[in-house]
Amino acid sequence: MSTSWEIKHRLGDALNDHDLRRILECYSPDAVLVTPVGVAEGHDQIEWCYERFFKGFPDLHYTPWLEVDCDDPAVTEWTITGTHTGPFLLHDGTELEGTGRRITLRASCDVHVENDKIVTHQHYWDQLELYGQLGFGLVQLPSPAV
Repeated sequence: MSTSWEIKHRLGDALNDHDLRRILECYSPDAVLVTPVGVAEGHDQIEWCYERFFKGFPDLHYTPWLEVDCDDPAVTEWTITGTHTGPFLLHDGTELEGTGRRITLRASCDVHVENDKIVTHQHYWDQLELYGQLGFGLVQLPSPAV
């Protein structure tokens, strides 16, 4: 029987390898993934969610930097980095074509495990931080009057 942390570490390795098969092996067939973007239920939706990030950020990399000393949920703070070179689905359903911008997004998540599979996985990140790094909401201030 695997611990929550063993499964979480396997998931992190699969994420960094962009290996959707190995990612899905970490989740129960009826798992729920909750993100600021929305809720994915079951393998098909979870795969679709990860696939969107991998297409938008082909060099996406996950770096955990804090693991909270508890087993269930397994709580991690992490950073994802990547370069936006592919299409990325926005909250309104439109796709943003690659901007070439580099992102560094701070986030946290918790994972609940039953029978060696993730049953719920909740991600928390600031979408405004992500959108700002992609170039949204940048205000050009006027030059001061001389």
